[in-house]
Amino acid sequence: MSAQAPPTSTGSTKLDAIKQNVVAAAQTDRPTGLALYSRFALAGAVCCSVTHGALTPVDVVKTRIQLDPQVYNRGMIGGFRQVIAKEGAGALLTGAGATFAGYFLQGAFKFGGYEFFKQQAIGMLGYETAVENRTAVYLASSACAEFFADIALCPLEATRIRLVSEPTFASGLVSGMGKIASQEGIGAFYSGFGPILFKQVPYTMSKFVVYEKVAEYVYANYVDKATASNSLNTTVNLGSGLIAGFAAALVSQPADTMLSKINKSKGAPGEGTVSRLIKIAGELGFRGSYSGIGARLFMVGTLTAGQFAIYGDIKRVLGATGGVEIAK
Repeated sequence: MSAQAPPTSTGSTKLDAIKQNVVAAAQTDRPTGLALYSRFALAGAVCCSVTHGALTPVDVVKTRIQLDPQVYNRGMIGGFRQVIAKEGAGALLTGAGATFAGYFLQGAFKFGGYEFFKQQAIGMLGYETAVENRTAVYLASSACAEFFADIALCPLEATRIRLVSEPTFASGLVSGMGKIASQEGIGAFYSGFGPILFKQVPYTMSKFVVYEKVAEYVYANYVDKATASNSLNTTVNLGSGLIAGFAAALVSQPADTMLSKINKSKGAPGEGTVSRLIKIAGELGFRGSYSGIGARLFMVGTLTAGQFAIYGDIKRVLGATGGVEIAK
């Protein structure tokens, strides 16, 4: 079945641009500017922190498989059993504080930044050009947003990985960050910044563009967005997010494994980040770089579906519907 313009579209990008301006002018009671983007940021912060926090046990097992595949070699379910048998059920929540705090900040920058940079691209290109080149707009906007999000995330992610890989390193987030800072210096928090960019930027670009494309296809062919109920829209967000999560996990898995490795311990004296990455990549090989992919597909697919569903619902509740849509 060929894709048709959704009922909310006139079928002409020029007329759609005029329609967007008329609708925006008529909706003067809706938030704009900082008020609008702060709502986007809050929705993103909540959806990312809640989903990542809820999946902390899966992340613990996934990280253990990546860091010590010879010991944790029984798959995700077997990994759960190994961790519980060796350290108790409480070990599955190791790094939960760092996970929640880190992804609260990252989610605010990621989702809020995505909406902001998307609007800036539309303003620079013009609505019609942005629609015709919307895939490039999605990719560029998500990449820019993720860069700033990772600056906020990196110190907390470094602490989380250290807590998971060395359970006796510290008792929690605050003590863990303090110990890393005092023993290794502030720069240690950003030793994984290159890998985290290498992981998160392609991950986020895949996540947003696949989500946008899948949702666009569904609304173009199966669902009338203008008349769809809130529950139906949430279902579309869930399904689109699930597919986007699978794609993003496959794209970013090698860098995720390298990030876990480089944050497991400090490098040798005089060893730079680039040389460490080259060394780790050589040791892992292609197969090793996909260690823990089963757990990560489950984790990323689930959390991405949840993120887009929660994000859409919170935006609706907060009245954050003033963004410009460029999907056909």
